[in-house]
Amino acid sequence: MALLLSCQKISKAYGAAPLFADLSFGLHDGDRVGLVGPNGSGKSTLLRILAGLETPDSGIVSLRRKTRMAYVAQHPTFAPGHSLGQILTAALAANDAEDHLDEATRDTRVRATLGRCGFGDPDASPSVFSGGWQKRLAIAEALVTQPDVLLMDEPTNHLDLEGILWLEQLLKAEAAAFVVVSHDRWFLENVAERMLDLDPVHAAGFFETRGRYSDFLERKDAALREQVAYQATLANRVRREIEWLGRGPKARSTKSQARIDEAGRLIDELADVSARLDRRSAAIDFNASERKTRRLIVAHNIVKRFGERTIIDDLSFVLSPGTRLGLLGPNGSGKSTLIRLLTGELAPDSGRFDRADGLRIALLDQHRTTLDPSLSLRRALAPEGDQVVFCGRPVHVAGWARRFLFSSEQLGMSVGRLSGGEQARVLLASLMLQPADVLVLDEPTNDLDIPTLEVLEESLLEFPGAIVLVTHDRYLFERVTTTVLGLDGSGAVTPYADYRQWESCRNERGAARPSARAAAQTAAAGGAGITSSDACAARPKPKKLSWAQQKEWDGMEAAILAAEAELDAARERANDPAVASRADELAARCHDLQRAHDAVDRLYARWAELEETRG
Repeated sequence: MALLLSCQKISKAYGAAPLFADLSFGLHDGDRVGLVGPNGSGKSTLLRILAGLETPDSGIVSLRRKTRMAYVAQHPTFAPGHSLGQILTAALAANDAEDHLDEATRDTRVRATLGRCGFGDPDASPSVFSGGWQKRLAIAEALVTQPDVLLMDEPTNHLDLEGILWLEQLLKAEAAAFVVVSHDRWFLENVAERMLDLDPVHAAGFFETRGRYSDFLERKDAALREQVAYQATLANRVRREIEWLGRGPKARSTKSQARIDEAGRLIDELADVSARLDRRSAAIDFNASERKTRRLIVAHNIVKRFGERTIIDDLSFVLSPGTRLGLLGPNGSGKSTLIRLLTGELAPDSGRFDRADGLRIALLDQHRTTLDPSLSLRRALAPEGDQVVFCGRPVHVAGWARRFLFSSEQLGMSVGRLSGGEQARVLLASLMLQPADVLVLDEPTNDLDIPTLEVLEESLLEFPGAIVLVTHDRYLFERVTTTVLGLDGSGAVTPYADYRQWESCRNERGAARPSARAAAQTAAAGGAGITSSDACAARPKPKKLSWAQQKEWDGMEAAILAAEAELDAARERANDPAVASRADELAARCHDLQRAHDAVDRLYARWAELEETRG
């Protein structure tokens, strides 16, 4: 495989704090690389150095001649006032010196890339998009240049599960080499075939292995066990040398200076190994109220609408101690709305919630609205003095900060200057101070590194109260939740046994849109708890249709699935690299793609008409 990018002994530091030193590795054609490491290890900085946006303090980064590179930032920004088409056209123009594309070819490539990434109207403005769709746009902006090397910094952040599954399929189909920084372990397992670990625990500050993420975990564990064994051997040698050094001058001659020097070297090496292996992780331990009530929250036939749109329709369930309820669904499907209903921030339009007397709910908000960026870290961690009370015991703010990996020097910093991962740890620290019967966690994993995620998982598994969890981290979701509800945004709330059943049903339905999924399934919930039914097979029964309309209705789902299969085939034909250089053929295939889009849209519109007729 041809070498596309190479790094030779690159180093980077900010002030006196080194991020990494003497890193050397290469990127070849077809490499699918996952870059991991704890927060603050320099992953984003390394990616920006590879992209040419920052320069290393020392070392060389070399890119093969005529190699196209694209970079997707963790927090993408777009030119104000520009449409989707203009943003992608500008990205193409930046590469035009090499590509020499005519206007027609540019236009067809822009439209094909937008369609491939799920966008319909090239004249739409990104200002109205959610964070997940803005991340899709950043990926489209990179892909339109047809890069040889794609660099992505946390591309799954803000994407819902549907978006993450889309991105996985996209990367599997890409011929380009890529490096992706991610804390999503399931995502890494599915897309990466080589892992780079930027972690000071390694002797070189860097660990590399080929294979999937699960293979990497096994090999890293073996490497760390070897280091621990070496540390024990080294400690024994140092102990013997220290005993020899302490015997006095009569036991030593002037010829032993080399041994004295070697003893000093061993002592320094042991200190270095011990410091590296002293891996600290955040100490997360949620404070339960120890309530014995068996029915904490009971939902009776909950309905919630916004205008004419029904978000939740006839939902009933029970939350008891030990229940760990996971909510699944695309962005806008109503997960956050259900959370606001549970906490009492919103009232249902019909139905009711019965809550245990004195019920205490602790909420972690994905938007971090409870964090005041102007506050110092000291005040954010301890709002009422220099101590906090945890589990009935006073803890000094400096010790409380160390529990969440903050140093005493950071206590004077403003919260707004902290990284995303550090802000997430501040929120977890605040949550731990609230004795709770119910923990409500809305995207708690955003910006957390993998070691902190592992500690969070263990803490949630040990929490004796009820948990309501929304997260796109499938590994955490699958491990923690005991009950799953799938929301589709059109009222249907369907119970599932676990994440895998939800994904299996999603795949069986094809890539059906939320409105079609709402018509193709019904909500099923028992009064004494959530019960699972055959969610994939449930179908609504026609009520007020004529004979011809009923016949059309009966065949509508099959027609939509066939049309979407044709749309997928048209998209594959339009994305065929073999026709990328033939403008006429590419334009014809893009025209077929647009016709397939229009056919699907017409069927969905007709579905809605029939649904309205049914009443």
